[in-house]
Amino acid sequence: MKVRLGIDVACRAQHQASAADETGEFLWSGWRFRTSGAELDALWAKVPGGAEVTVIMEPTRNAWVPLAAWLGARGATVVLVAPERSADLRDYYAKHTKTDRLDSRMLARLPLLHPEGLEPLHGLGPAGTFKRTVRRRWSLVERRHACCQRLDAMVEMLGPSYADALGATEYTDTALAVLERYGDPRALRRLGRQRLTGLVRRVSRGHFAEAKADEVLAAADEALTLWAGGGLDFAELAADIAAEIRLVRGLGDEIAKLDARIESLYHRADPDGVVLSAPGLGVTLAAGILGRSGDFDRFANLAGVRSFTGLVPKIDQSGNSHGHGGPTKSGDPGLRMALFLAADHAQRADPQLAAKYYRLVVEEGKHHDSALCHLAATLATRLAACWRRRERYVLRDIDGREVTEAEGRAIVAERYSISDEVRQARRTTSKAKKLKGRASRRSQKSTGAAPAPGPSTRRKSTRKKVA
Repeated sequence: MKVRLGIDVACRAQHQASAADETGEFLWSGWRFRTSGAELDALWAKVPGGAEVTVIMEPTRNAWVPLAAWLGARGATVVLVAPERSADLRDYYAKHTKTDRLDSRMLARLPLLHPEGLEPLHGLGPAGTFKRTVRRRWSLVERRHACCQRLDAMVEMLGPSYADALGATEYTDTALAVLERYGDPRALRRLGRQRLTGLVRRVSRGHFAEAKADEVLAAADEALTLWAGGGLDFAELAADIAAEIRLVRGLGDEIAKLDARIESLYHRADPDGVVLSAPGLGVTLAAGILGRSGDFDRFANLAGVRSFTGLVPKIDQSGNSHGHGGPTKSGDPGLRMALFLAADHAQRADPQLAAKYYRLVVEEGKHHDSALCHLAATLATRLAACWRRRERYVLRDIDGREVTEAEGRAIVAERYSISDEVRQARRTTSKAKKLKGRASRRSQKSTGAAPAPGPSTRRKSTRKKVA
């Protein structure tokens, strides 16, 4: 006997479960329980003995993880369904009704309606150390970048000379040391050239010296000149800058610790270094791809791997019309970013990828980002194929001849270099520049017109209306 157990998972409230047989007839429905040993035992006791059980549920935050682990240990096959798919099906059953009981009944009948879309669960998601660590690193990098952007906004108030002297967004250790201790330009002037030079030389390990100190002091003089009339509390701004830098340093330390853990976890998950064998990849990118993709053997075919990345185009077909849109962007955005960056590194050493990139950009007029998305999907397919055959990535010329990475880079530089003129022609105008552009007289429309300062001064028309 086959039993389908649909569970509507809740984070704090009670879950609801419904059981149906292989014909869709309900054995029972609306059973409420919580994630505890006793209540899970009571739920399992309601399942007919010896039945082949398939559990269908949505990945509600992390509340599904202990349920999946407990039920999987009892021999059940656990299937996770995307919330968008189950929501569409629920609307088909009852467009204006949404209850936990209805959700559990709908999930129990889902295998009848879409059996090919139900893939058994592989792993336990956030419970897997490798995947969780990789995703945590991505989150910390995003938070560190946000801190640097806020730091940029504060430093900009001191004038553009500070950005020229200390950089922006990706601050060096020297820039962070100067801003953390002497964010107040008056404090910099009091420090003096000699002591500032010593600080800069010590933090940069001799890379910077008097020239950098003079540049920073000139930026401080410029800031004091700009704010000579008052209006900015330098001491309070310096305190805010120091606080933001402490956050940047703390996040950087955590990222460094995670990198050490990720390297160990990656070599444990991929002892043969299959993903790492792709040209230009380091441990961080290789771990980002493998940790977020999971075991490539779980996919039925390589087309499933490409679809999982979200880098395949949307398809719109109706009658005689057939069109392709942009990428679906379904799935993990961190995986797409890792593949995008990996493709950018790989096409510099892989002649076959470089030839495809050259054709897309030069001959077909694709933008750099669009071409890399194509390469990222190709790279994901190749890595999955290597993983399934347990073979390392092999660089080949376009004629199939095997080459080394040094030879590949030389071939790419010789045959597939793209001129700056072509790259400039492929660049698109950013949205910000489009919004700043003025409306032409021909179009007579503006994207961001300012409101009128007062009532209209035009005279009311005295022309009589014609019936």
